[in-house]
Amino acid sequence: MRKVKVSTSSDYDILIGKGLLTQVGKEVSKRVNLCKAAIITDSKVDSLFSATVSHSLENAGFSICKFAFPRGEGSKHIGTLSDILEFLAENEMTRQDIIIALGGGVVGDMAGFAAAVYQRGIGFVQIPTTFLAAVDSSVGGKTAIDLKAGKNMAGAFYQPKLVLCDTNALLTLPKEIFADGVAETLKYGVIGNEQLFEKVESLDFLQDLEETIEICVSMKRDIVMRDEFDNGERQLLNLGHTLGHSIEKLSGFKISHGHAVAIGLYLIAKAAEERGIGERGLAQRIDRALVKNGLPTKTEFSVEQIAQGTLMDKKRRGEAISFVFPEKIGRCHLVKVPVKEVEQLVAEAMKSR
Repeated sequence: MRKVKVSTSSDYDILIGKGLLTQVGKEVSKRVNLCKAAIITDSKVDSLFSATVSHSLENAGFSICKFAFPRGEGSKHIGTLSDILEFLAENEMTRQDIIIALGGGVVGDMAGFAAAVYQRGIGFVQIPTTFLAAVDSSVGGKTAIDLKAGKNMAGAFYQPKLVLCDTNALLTLPKEIFADGVAETLKYGVIGNEQLFEKVESLDFLQDLEETIEICVSMKRDIVMRDEFDNGERQLLNLGHTLGHSIEKLSGFKISHGHAVAIGLYLIAKAAEERGIGERGLAQRIDRALVKNGLPTKTEFSVEQIAQGTLMDKKRRGEAISFVFPEKIGRCHLVKVPVKEVEQLVAEAMKSR
């Protein structure tokens, strides 16, 4: 088992290894007094892992209740949040109890946000069951729901008490869902780790998922510890996300988050080259790595549609939006782009060669 320690407004461990779902009760009891544990999950993950996690928690002395909502981004809205909060109240959960977020990024966001606002804060544990959640969204304390206007428009910074990642769970993922996490892994390589990018580019990362996850969460840990509340350096983690979120929303979430980020990653690399920021061949190399891992790099949406979608992005500050431009594999920087120039940027990104 690998352990990554995080020191932010609250300290916690990230545990990574095989078979850890059977150890949930033991690991949680080391950090939390015995209490009631509310498992929050989705309909798919519930059928796969809830029994194992419940059994482990009950054996350790926790009492259990469970709430499962329909899987998918379509559930990540205020109605589901309201249902979770009512469930917690009906089950007489108190601030001395704990929420267990069992699932992918949507579950982590929903359960984390509920934990942040229920009785003004209740402890929670992240148990990511997708590769994307393991390498990225389960760490760092960002929780959110979507609004009609856009993704992640309402939320809170709220750190978990523990992140526990069982790599065996990732072996159950369909290829296209596993690929969502590969897009985020490539993102980390482009941001600041060329060796990681090369491992994903060559598919060598599949030989040791524990190491790959540890590298990604350690990179995120270091950035979050320096900028927990997303005021500066942490915005680098949005590489590919500003355009990606627009594409994801335009598709009615039929394009998954990871697939949309993959398109956004390629497009912003093209824009960087067009502007003379990125080195020549950068976008092509990113394109090859994405395609090799079963990820898309093209979109049917127009320049105007994508540009309009970015205007509601939460990274907008007044009349400017922060974009992360890659210079080369392993180095990026932030640029504030005036709102009136966003359409031009998207046009550059989608310019055919």
